[in-house]
Amino acid sequence: MDEIFKQQVYELARLIPKGRVSTYGAIAKALGYPNHSRHVGKAMGGCPKEVPAHRVISSSGVLSVPAFEAKLENEGVVINNLRIKDFKKIFWNPMDEI
Repeated sequence: MDEIFKQQVYELARLIPKGRVSTYGAIAKALGYPNHSRHVGKAMGGCPKEVPAHRVISSSGVLSVPAFEAKLENEGVVINNLRIKDFKKIFWNPMDEI
């Protein structure tokens, strides 16, 4: 995976506000690679600690990493059985927000 692509993913993920979530696919699309959500997931798997990886989830609104549940709940996100409650309400779409 290209290092420039990873850095772009991290930069975009840093823009997601506390209490909001985005998806791998939305980030890929915003970067101009609409079919590369898996690449975004791989990049997030090895991201630096200052990147809020817990705010990037699957398009179904389900957490891919159960350990992120506590971090999101600390930001006010309500989660039930690893599913984000009111997902559409708190979804941060980079195409609309930046």
